[in-house]
Amino acid sequence: MNLATRVLHAQADAWAAQARLRPGGATAELPGARLAASGLPHPQHNGADLTDARLVDEAAVARWFADHDVPWAWRVPAARRWDAGQLVITQRLMGLEPASFRPAPLPADVELRIAGEADADAVVGVDLAAFGGSEAPARAWLAGLLAASERGAVAAVALATWRGEPVATAYAVHSAERAGPAALLAGVAVLPAARRRGIGAAISSWLLARAFTAGAALAHLQPDDERAARVYRRLGFTEVPGLQIRSPSPIRAPTPALGRSTVHRRGVPEAP
Repeated sequence: MNLATRVLHAQADAWAAQARLRPGGATAELPGARLAASGLPHPQHNGADLTDARLVDEAAVARWFADHDVPWAWRVPAARRWDAGQLVITQRLMGLEPASFRPAPLPADVELRIAGEADADAVVGVDLAAFGGSEAPARAWLAGLLAASERGAVAAVALATWRGEPVATAYAVHSAERAGPAALLAGVAVLPAARRRGIGAAISSWLLARAFTAGAALAHLQPDDERAARVYRRLGFTEVPGLQIRSPSPIRAPTPALGRSTVHRRGVPEAP
């Protein structure tokens, strides 16, 4: 299995792992697609990874997410032809094997540690300052990761402080499914005032080193932009073909037979 294929599998593995660590999470595998629902009402946190366009039943996938009462999106390998839905964004992907890892140094006066639930305010504060957005979805998403981090299971959330003040955070999600033992590096957030000091590279490097020591044979991530991609290349990452994030196609209800009615649930047709 080449690096690009392993990264695609690892991405789906990581989404499944993140779904399972949440109280309302669920996963499933249907013909042509792997599904993961976090239980959170945000489409970026629920998705279907397309594995075989010839086998997938779009209506069956839509019904599964409707049953779990969450909005969702398709995650489609960029190299595959798939015209369903509307393209929302193309995500870049990068992968790293242990032999290619080039650790980054820890800047002076910066300390790193694993964060838990008691650190929620600090972690959410850094995340919002770095990425923007609304507090409620950020807090809901990070709460599950922080709880798992505190238990030492599946996820590890790192918190960096500079002279005692929180300045950066990031997390790793561990999986061991179709891609083998792997770690997703994500949520790398640095306060604007603390950037260009090597803190983002250092916190990433620290989590990667922990993951490889624990047995991961692959690390993978989604760089937000070219500046971030340059940082990860210095750590040894290689870019591979990315993912198209696509909105679901509208599912049309079948024409009802005479004397029968069709019930719609959350926009998805159900059998009468």
